[in-house]
Amino acid sequence: MWRASAPDAADVKRLRAVRERLDLYPLVIHANYLANLASVDPEIRAKSITSFRGELERAAAIGADYLVLHPGNYKNQSLEEGIGAFVLGLAEAARSFESGGVTVLLENTVGSLNQIGSRFEELRTIRDRMERESDLRLGYCLDTCHLLGAGFDVADEAGLETTVAAARQTLGLDLVRVIHANDSKGALGSRLDRHENIGKGRIGDEGFRRILTHPALRDKPFILETPVEDDDMARADIEALQRLSRT
Repeated sequence: MWRASAPDAADVKRLRAVRERLDLYPLVIHANYLANLASVDPEIRAKSITSFRGELERAAAIGADYLVLHPGNYKNQSLEEGIGAFVLGLAEAARSFESGGVTVLLENTVGSLNQIGSRFEELRTIRDRMERESDLRLGYCLDTCHLLGAGFDVADEAGLETTVAAARQTLGLDLVRVIHANDSKGALGSRLDRHENIGKGRIGDEGFRRILTHPALRDKPFILETPVEDDDMARADIEALQRLSRT
């Protein structure tokens, strides 16, 4: 839903204490999926800008390091126009925002229908244009399921090397701050955004072993977004990543 409440000060204090005790760094949060800053529909655009401004303010209030955002949908526009609309919407949402320690991370997409962000060049264009519009800090979050769905063969050894090289050249690996670790129900290039548990999908154990241990990626934060029905399923995915990262 569009509505959101401000974080309770006591809850924020407890969160910070838990983070210190358990060494939970960085803190990464995700923006509301309803927000579409690329939209030209007046009502959706206004709600999206207001919603994302709230996300920025809440991220700063709780001490988040990163706020992940999808680049949006360019329905009823060209891709170029959609990117322009997204940049202007993001800049408007961030106007006069004191970012503190918050960096916004643009997440890659599978590119279904009118999604922006399935190509690294699109993400880079957004960041380059934002530098002329705002001083908001921007980086990138790469999702393994989305990469495979968009046609990056991260399940294959040679495909992973090609993907890493493309990210290095187009995005800059230092700006890839977080990786969403999700196996994929969809095949390579399927444009299907359906996450699967680690090792159970089209990337598989060997694919994740190579991703987790790749010299350019192994020190980056990996975050699970896999299907979870109970604590045991969540624990199994965490243990799978731990096991595969050690071998």
